[in-house]
Amino acid sequence: MSYYIDTHTHLFLPEFDNDRDTVIGTSLEKNIKKFILPNIDSSTIESMLKVAGQYPGICFPTIGLHPTSVKNDFETELAIIEQCLDKYKFYAIGEIGIDLYWDKTYIEEQIEVLKRHLKYAEKYNLPLIIHSRKSLDEIIKVLEKNSYQNIKGVFHCFPGNEDQAYTIIEMGFILGIGGVVTYKNAGLAKVVEKTGLENIILETDSPYLSPVPKRGSRNDSSNIIYIAQKIAEIKNISIEEVAEVTTNNAIKIFNL
Repeated sequence: MSYYIDTHTHLFLPEFDNDRDTVIGTSLEKNIKKFILPNIDSSTIESMLKVAGQYPGICFPTIGLHPTSVKNDFETELAIIEQCLDKYKFYAIGEIGIDLYWDKTYIEEQIEVLKRHLKYAEKYNLPLIIHSRKSLDEIIKVLEKNSYQNIKGVFHCFPGNEDQAYTIIEMGFILGIGGVVTYKNAGLAKVVEKTGLENIILETDSPYLSPVPKRGSRNDSSNIIYIAQKIAEIKNISIEEVAEVTTNNAIKIFNL
C-alpha cells in the first residue's frame, strides 16, 4: 500500500505547540509518512529546525522568506537565509513568491526577493515552493524573463486556470493541490481534471485551508485523505493510485 506525503505543512507554528506529537502520530497512523516544512521568515527557522530534528526522516525543512514577510529589512532576512543554506541541509527553497492579496506596498521588493531565491535554488540545486496568491502572472513573467538553469519546484496551493497550469508545467513545475480542491466554487476541480496526475502533489498548508468536511477547524496533515479522495473522484481513479503517483512525484521533486 502506498503512503502519503504532506508536501506543505507548518507543523512548527504555535498552533501545534500543545499537541504536535499527537498530530504527527495520528497522521503516521493514517499512512501520511513524510512532511515538508516550508519556512516563513527568520522568526520561524529555529522552531522549524527543532521539529525537523525531533523527527528525522519524517519532517523535512525548507528555507525561504515568505512574500508577506518581505519588508524594508529584506536584505537582513536574506543574509540569515544565506547563512542557513551554508550551515544546514534543506530540501527546498520556500515558501517564497509574490503575494498581492494582502498588501501591494512591497511589490518591487517581493520581485527582487523572488529573483534572489531563484538564484539560491540554482546555486544549491534545490526545488522551489512558490506562493502565488493573486500574483501568478507576475511570477510567470519573472520566470520567463530570467534564464535560470534547472529550475523546478511546486506552485503551492495552485490558484490558476488550465492555461496557467499548462504554462508552469511546461516550465518544469508541478501543482500543489490542497483543501481548496474540495471547495464547491473554487474552480480548481476543473484544472485537476485536465492535469495529468504526474504533475500533482498533495499538501494541506496546515494549520490553514482545511478541506471539506473539516472547514472551520484547524487543518492538519491527516486531512490529506480528503484531498486525495476528491482527486480520485474527479479523475475517476482509485485513491491508491492518487497516493502512489503523488508520493512518487514528491519524492522525485524534493529528492527525499
